[in-house]
Amino acid sequence: MTKGHAFVVGATGQIGRAAVRALAGDGWEVTAASRRGGRDERWPAEVRSVALDRTEEGALARALGEGVDVLVDVVAYDAGHGRQLTALADRIGSAVVISSAAVYEDEQGRNFDTQDEPDGFPLYPVPIPETWRTVAPGDRSYGTRKVALERELLAAGERLPATVLRAAAVHGPHSPGPRELWFVKRALDKRPVRILAEGGRSVFHPVSVENLAELIRLAAAKPGTRVLNGADPDAPSVAEIGAAIDAVMGVSSETVLFDGPPGDDMVGYTPWTTPRPVVCDMAAAERELGYRPVRNYARSLPKTVEWLAATVAERDWRDAFPGLVRYGVDFFDYAAEDAWLAARRGV
Repeated sequence: MTKGHAFVVGATGQIGRAAVRALAGDGWEVTAASRRGGRDERWPAEVRSVALDRTEEGALARALGEGVDVLVDVVAYDAGHGRQLTALADRIGSAVVISSAAVYEDEQGRNFDTQDEPDGFPLYPVPIPETWRTVAPGDRSYGTRKVALERELLAAGERLPATVLRAAAVHGPHSPGPRELWFVKRALDKRPVRILAEGGRSVFHPVSVENLAELIRLAAAKPGTRVLNGADPDAPSVAEIGAAIDAVMGVSSETVLFDGPPGDDMVGYTPWTTPRPVVCDMAAAERELGYRPVRNYARSLPKTVEWLAATVAERDWRDAFPGLVRYGVDFFDYAAEDAWLAARRGV
């Protein structure tokens, strides 16, 4: 006997693949929906795969048919998607929807949108609780759109019980913007030196897709209207992440640290670089769902490293990972790094 019917929107993406596996393994009858209707090779055979373009009028309603017990939406992005789900509340028993830790702002109104301004990087409490203030809802940025999504869902109340999961820096295979590539590609290129700004102390809390999948599994089994953070049990610094990746790849690298932010050449900048720590509080998930993480950062790395190495062996990193290109930085400008090192050493 199954726990019920779970419908996953965005099933073939990074988070969706893991969510489908976790739900199917927990006894749910799972329908995996994505634009092309593909499958992950690790899904059980009984998982049903369907093609769904949610932007097509009425497509989601038709895909839901007479209804589902839980809808998991890992790609919902804005208020429109929130309204799309709440309009179908009569066909959805409960929802679990992925949001982002990018919604938070500090007491001075600084947030992820202001971090490139002078003294614009936010100073968050450590760790950040779900009760902390957020940016205003709107369509200006990723964070404001996610808040608008959250507000639509939470306003539905008992009409559509919805768990909103504010994911930290997601890592794992199948990412469109894998931060770990910064270290993995350098090891593959036999680049012996890694230069890290902010003294290598930057902390941008990661979350494994497996831990997110566990949160999804627990929330599906315990419907409610709530907001919960999603993060790993540990929050390693960027220097610690580099050391952990080197250990997986069996290499030894010289790490050169300097205090302060990167200069105009962006040498020392990484996808984790922050002048102040960003760490999420997981106490609410533990209390409300009985959540216990299934992986720490280091244990999750081997699969990610293997997948990254295979992917860049076949394609240019810019083509393979458009999410990293959007940073607007050449993460692998070795000529700039060599010039920086020569100047530092007085060569």
